[in-house]
Amino acid sequence: MKNIKVVTLVSIASLLAVASSPIIASAAANTANTTINASVADVISITTGTTVALSLTPTAGGVVSSSSDTVTVNTNRTSGYNLSIADSDATTTLASGGNTFAAHSGTKTAPTALANNTWGFAVATSTTGIGTNGFDASYSTETNAGSSTSKWAGMPASGSPIMLKTTAAVATNDTTTVWFAAKATSSQPGGTYTDTVTYTATTN
Repeated sequence: MKNIKVVTLVSIASLLAVASSPIIASAAANTANTTINASVADVISITTGTTVALSLTPTAGGVVSSSSDTVTVNTNRTSGYNLSIADSDATTTLASGGNTFAAHSGTKTAPTALANNTWGFAVATSTTGIGTNGFDASYSTETNAGSSTSKWAGMPASGSPIMLKTTAAVATNDTTTVWFAAKATSSQPGGTYTDTVTYTATTN
């Protein structure tokens, strides 16, 4: 009988030890994703010189003086930009009081040498992106040139801009040289003749 009691006590102690052991549960897991969208706006900026000075000492046959302006454009647009030019208003003359230089009759596709007492603009055909035109391959500053053959277009009025250049990529300090010229004869009254032109840069 003693052996039977000993066996019974040991079995109860074993059960108590098992009951007091910690219960370990397996962990559960799941995942979720979040998309981050950073929207960057297209931006464009344009800068240019403030004044193009043309100095003329006229003769009976007429003299041509020319000078240039540099237009600088920056844009992050991957498809590039368009650059156009027009007069700032409906009047396309250089004016000094009641006296004027008329806008030259040449066009971008058919520019010609300046007529007497007119003014015009040009962009050299060596400029990338200027498209179909008839301008000269290059231009240089002229001062009172009596036999100039350089080709020019007349300035369009506000609301009818002429495309100067088209690009197809991001532009960083992209420059375009725009030339201006006037031809004066001795019949042109003295004075400082002024007009304002407007460049417009638009993303493609």
